[in-house]
Amino acid sequence: MKKLYFLIPLIATLAFYGYYRSFNAGFEARQAAKVEAARLEKEEAMRKEAEDRKEAIEMALQLQEQRKAEKAEKEAKDAAKKEARTAALDAREAAYREQQRLEKQVERFESDIASVQEDMKKIEKTKEVATGEIAFLKEYVSAAQSNVKSLTSVLQRIQAADAAQAAAAAAAAANKKS
Repeated sequence: MKKLYFLIPLIATLAFYGYYRSFNAGFEARQAAKVEAARLEKEEAMRKEAEDRKEAIEMALQLQEQRKAEKAEKEAKDAAKKEARTAALDAREAAYREQQRLEKQVERFESDIASVQEDMKKIEKTKEVATGEIAFLKEYVSAAQSNVKSLTSVLQRIQAADAAQAAAAAAAAANKKS
């Protein structure tokens, strides 16, 4: 039994030593693999972080360029709006001045039209008077011509009567002398 007390611990120690040796041989390799895996994982994480940082910087630069372009575009739009507004205000002011000028011109034309219409009325009255005078003169001329004809015929009758009277007086004087 004494041997049993000595042999069981010795067998257990030898079994433990075999297990420990196999464990110890694989342990350092596993530890080295774990350390290497951790190092590789850390390097991968750092590389990934560097790539992410690089992408973030590129994205930030792109966003910055985009914001600059948007700002420039907005400034251009604002300048175009301001210029269009100024042009519209100038056009409105020019249209107002043109409207005022045309209103004055219309007033001047209306007064000219009124004076021309008054002149036309005067001319119409003068035309009516002249037409009346022409009609009167035509009647007067035809009456004067008929008077001339009748006076001519009266004068011819008077001359014929004078001639007849002179002939009768001559015949009577001849008759008296005879």
